[in-house]
Amino acid sequence: MATTTFLSNATVNITQGVTTWDVSDQCSAVSVVVGKSELSATVMGDTGEKMVGGLQSVEVSMTLFLSYGTGEVEEMLAAIVGTGTTTLVISPSGTTESASNPEYTITNAMCPSASVINSTVGELATVELSFTAGTWARDIV
Repeated sequence: MATTTFLSNATVNITQGVTTWDVSDQCSAVSVVVGKSELSATVMGDTGEKMVGGLQSVEVSMTLFLSYGTGEVEEMLAAIVGTGTTTLVISPSGTTESASNPEYTITNAMCPSASVINSTVGELATVELSFTAGTWARDIV
């Protein structure tokens, strides 16, 4: 049973090379899914299948409001799409890591594509980004 109410206010930083973009103020949703691939460790004589964790897996999805110009979202998209060397640092609520606010760092993430223009009359322009691959680390200190 939940003992506290959590109001999200995620921080999202995206780094490519030496440039870091803090897109927290342009991000309306973010999701981080981490795991490990399943490897069979079953041997002769076992009466059931045994599994162990293999390589890390990670999927990050986010919705950003599109903006154009120096230091804005579209410039970042042009820099990160297709590189496979992007670093993401994401916390659920603010920048101070703790047991109740873990920071996840994903290195060598791949964003294969992005809609750099997504316009509809009367609506705010957004882009849905998906990152896969790379490695992840959880930090609480």
